[in-house]
Amino acid sequence: VQLVESGGGSVQIGGSLRLSCAASGFTVDDYSIAWFRQAPGKEREAVACLNRRDGRTYVVESMRGRFTISSDSAKTTVYLQLNSLKPEDTAVYYCAGDDIGNMCLVQDYYGMDYWGKGILVTVSS
Repeated sequence: VQLVESGGGSVQIGGSLRLSCAASGFTVDDYSIAWFRQAPGKEREAVACLNRRDGRTYVVESMRGRFTISSDSAKTTVYLQLNSLKPEDTAVYYCAGDDIGNMCLVQDYYGMDYWGKGILVTVSS
């Protein structure tokens, strides 16, 4: 089981990025996949989740309306669309997976078993 993030980089305030989480060794149908982020000097926080059991998506309330989680038709990649980016969105973004069907219903998606190495997103003026 391996997760690899891509698509990060530097963007101006108000810009957009699409992060990808490529899964190998399994498909998204088999795992709940979530995105997290960790800003400099801060704790890691949950961002969004794609629930294995029913395919429903969840986005943390503070980011709802700007961030969207989705998967491709082949169920091997999960995306995190970041719109209207702000400097406070600067962070390392991680994707994580777990085979628990309703993992997205766990508070803060706590307890994901598999993690990518993370990718940096920098938002500046």
